[in-house]
Amino acid sequence: MSDLTLRSLYPEDINQVSNIESSLTGRPRMAFLEKRLAVATAMPDSFITCAVLDGEKLAGYGFARVLEGEFGARSAIAILDAIGVDPDYQGKGIGKKIMAGIEQRMKKKNISTLQTQIVWSDHSMIRFFASAGFSLATGQIIERDTSPLNEDVAEIAPVKMDGKWRGHSGAGGNYYDKLARDGVLVRSLKVEDLAAVDRIDAKLTGLDRSAYYAAKFREMLDESGIRISMVSEDDGIVTGFIMARVDFGEFGKVDKAAVMDTIGVHPAYAGSGVGHALLSQLLINLSTLQVESVRTKVEHENFGLRNFLYRQGFKPSQRLLLTRETH
Repeated sequence: MSDLTLRSLYPEDINQVSNIESSLTGRPRMAFLEKRLAVATAMPDSFITCAVLDGEKLAGYGFARVLEGEFGARSAIAILDAIGVDPDYQGKGIGKKIMAGIEQRMKKKNISTLQTQIVWSDHSMIRFFASAGFSLATGQIIERDTSPLNEDVAEIAPVKMDGKWRGHSGAGGNYYDKLARDGVLVRSLKVEDLAAVDRIDAKLTGLDRSAYYAAKFREMLDESGIRISMVSEDDGIVTGFIMARVDFGEFGKVDKAAVMDTIGVHPAYAGSGVGHALLSQLLINLSTLQVESVRTKVEHENFGLRNFLYRQGFKPSQRLLLTRETH
């Protein structure tokens, strides 16, 4: 094992990555992995990858996203969302070599925080991350199913555009749906909405996070998952936004769980039902896609967001949020 080498993942590693993932999970996702590796190669500032090779054979790999504003974060962090070790190499320290390689790449980007999520009952992964120096993070993962929110009027009236009835949103979609109860107009997020989203976020946070949102908009167009992000409008003015994603899972089907990473409502529209309408339409769209649940992360001190989401049916998840500070 002395000739092991570390490097970033390349698109040509796709077959070996897919074989390892399939052997570990039984979920072949070739198309998803191929697109993700291509995007990671094209957007190196937004992703960190690490491959451990024994000669030409891939012994293990790790994949992390660089987040610069999701869930209200005020500084860049890395999120480890995939790690895999070939069964023939397990128990030989490959996982720790992957972690070391990711942390080396984090230092080059001046990122000191690495986080990940695990299911509390996955004892083997808990032991691995504990031995790697991870501890419980301060935030909390909460989730709910995609059943509709309580509405005074449950029916949503779709509008016929371009000769077609728009049933759910996607990246670049142009349909409009109107919630009958509160009159909030919700549509798919478009590239032209970037400036409006930047303005709302600056009003809410007092920060300039335009670089983060520019990256999120690029991801919306280029990433491998299904983007279901939306904005609300009042007389042509963007009043709020919600960003979420769901990846492709087994055999090209969408995963059963979606992630909501950003929601914002212009302060002038606080309490007017905009946040409720955005979340309501997101749940309808996810249900249409046969996605069963949606989760997000909230910080303990973010009482306003946490209380809002709890009122909409979110509850603590069975996932643990882990963190490690690199040195």
